Amino acid sequence: MNSIHQKIRPASLLLVVALTTAQLISAAPAPKKQKRAIRERPRASAKENRPSAKSNRLSAKRYRAEQQRLIQRRRAEAARLAAIARQRALEDALRDRVQAMIAKDDTTGEDLEIRRIAVSALGNHAGTVVVMDPQTGRVYSIVNQQWGVREGFKPCSTIKLVTSLAGLNESVIDPANTTAISDSNRVNLTQALAYSKNDYFQQVGRQVGYEKMISYARRMGLGAKTGINLQNESAGRLPSFRSGFDMNRMSSHGDGYQVTALQLATLVSVFANRGKSIVPFIPRSQAQSKPHSPRQVSIDAAIWQSMTPGMVGSVSYGSGRKAHDPMATVAGKTGTCIENGAWVGLFASYAPLNNPKLAIVVIARGSDGRNHFPAAVAGRIYRELSRRHATLGETRIAAASTPATVDPSKTSAERNQTDDDAEETDDGSDDEAVNSSNSTEQSPAQVSGKTIWGTERVSPERKVKSIALPVSRPRRVSPR
Repeated sequence: MNSIHQKIRPASLLLVVALTTAQLISAAPAPKKQKRAIRERPRASAKENRPSAKSNRLSAKRYRAEQQRLIQRRRAEAARLAAIARQRALEDALRDRVQAMIAKDDTTGEDLEIRRIAVSALGNHAGTVVVMDPQTGRVYSIVNQQWGVREGFKPCSTIKLVTSLAGLNESVIDPANTTAISDSNRVNLTQALAYSKNDYFQQVGRQVGYEKMISYARRMGLGAKTGINLQNESAGRLPSFRSGFDMNRMSSHGDGYQVTALQLATLVSVFANRGKSIVPFIPRSQAQSKPHSPRQVSIDAAIWQSMTPGMVGSVSYGSGRKAHDPMATVAGKTGTCIENGAWVGLFASYAPLNNPKLAIVVIARGSDGRNHFPAAVAGRIYRELSRRHATLGETRIAAASTPATVDPSKTSAERNQTDDDAEETDDGSDDEAVNSSNSTEQSPAQVSGKTIWGTERVSPERKVKSIALPVSRPRRVSPR
């Protein structure tokens, strides 16, 4: 037994020694390299997660660029708002000057009822209104006589009345086929007048030529005083010689012309009288109450008749539909363009069609010249005076000039799109309605942000009745 114990004891001692040695080894400190690796391992992971100096510089650069863009946008917006404020201040100052001019008008001999209606229709806007009898020449009222008699304006698209007359009388426009002015044209005279198609009248004017165009303008009373019994009347201005592109603009936009509202009223009265030119007068005394003998413009009666559908169409479904009067057929022509950096809007008209009693011309400047505001002013006057000058019946228009039937597949909004005359520009653009013809026309109340005549009226295009004008409406065709 003792021998067995003697054998086991050395083995136990060896085991104890081995365990003790293992414990000591495990408790011994790690080498320096291992310690450094252990310490640097979390530092390396933190360094990997930390962005580099280059990425920091890029982020800062992007941030500065974004801040700069933000500052530029703020400056641009501030400049835009300042420009709007300046424009509004200029418009308000212009309207104030017009109101001061109206207050100085000499109303002796005027029809005070008609003047009250005209002043109310114009409202606090920068413009002038002429209301006269197209058959006798008696002027019922001139609101803002300074602008209406003594200051000339660019006629814009109202000059197309003269271009049409010249084209028909010089056989450039065939009355039996008014589309055949060129191989590329696809609209007739009625559509061109109703929607104020620039390209149509540019082609006509170019073929008529400068000399003949000026001769017809003179025959219609442009470039000369009307002879009204008022002092300091302006004679307007006729354009100097033009050719090429300038001739085109003269025939469609009225470049080079200067006309007064009174001259336009006299011109449109010639159309109302089928060629008889009258001298306007204000009956301020017994001696001045007699009308002058009319002057006959030697143009065939059929030519005047050929232009009537387009002028009626302009008010019934075209550019001048804001002047529509459900009680009488109104014939007219709109004009909108830029003169010396400011908008000018015009509307020349007469009514009723079969026995004209009124010729109304409205010219507005600045923002009031846009969106056919002058036509809206004239429409208000016509509607107010409809009871005084009742229509005895409607005259049918020559069947030869009847336009094409309207396309039933088109919606009312598509048919009532603004015309080429809606946004004329003087920056060399050939077609003034490129930017505006895709939107439905706004009423003047919507444009100015307030109702012009008290309660808002139903838009004229919704008032059109088929019985008002016994002709079919044309399909709107865009020129190529």
